[in-house]
Amino acid sequence: MRLGRRVAAEAIGTGLLLACIVGSGIMGERLAGGSIALALLANTIATGAVLVALIFAFAPMSGAHFNPAVTLAAAAHGDLPWREVPGYIASQLAGAIVGVGLAHVMFELPLFSLSHRARSGVAQMASEGVATFGLLMVIGGCARSRAPVAVAVGAYITAAYWFTASTSFANPAVTVARSLSDTFAGIRPTDAPGFIVAQLLGAATAVAVWHWLTMTPRTDMHVSPTAVKRHGEPGR
Repeated sequence: MRLGRRVAAEAIGTGLLLACIVGSGIMGERLAGGSIALALLANTIATGAVLVALIFAFAPMSGAHFNPAVTLAAAAHGDLPWREVPGYIASQLAGAIVGVGLAHVMFELPLFSLSHRARSGVAQMASEGVATFGLLMVIGGCARSRAPVAVAVGAYITAAYWFTASTSFANPAVTVARSLSDTFAGIRPTDAPGFIVAQLLGAATAVAVWHWLTMTPRTDMHVSPTAVKRHGEPGR
């Protein structure tokens, strides 16, 4: 598929993802009767479910990254040409911002509003690094074993909402877009850069660790019997 269509698929998928994240956060908060835990549970279930659906739908078109960290990791592994990375990331950011606007329209809120929800501190940053690291390890492992990536990613993000202090953004495009939503899912614009740095560090660590785990040591290499029969013994 041509690059233009692939980046369009990335924009549409990321937009729908953000519409779900922000929209389900608004709906959950409105219906939870003041219970933050119940609102978060509603937000979690919706996000995990939509990730499964969107990855199944868009993976054949663009790879269904929906995440600059995933795109950069794919390029680092040689699965995506570096020249295509800017287009992917730009489309993800644009789609994410549009998705936030659509969620606000659906709930009769201002198109965009800067968030006042504080998400700062070492615990939050560490959580984002861990969440992004784990996400990329899950994607890499599933790709290697041919397990269903969509189900694994949806399950991982559902769990990470609850085992991280930050509720697992694990996505720079999501972080930027959520800073434009003064709702349950928002993050203050001043806190967003710290999240993004932690996410990129987590992604870089995952790429390095995955390379180390999967590389073949030179000591494990051997000459196959077939090669010996075909070319003769060394020295002849």
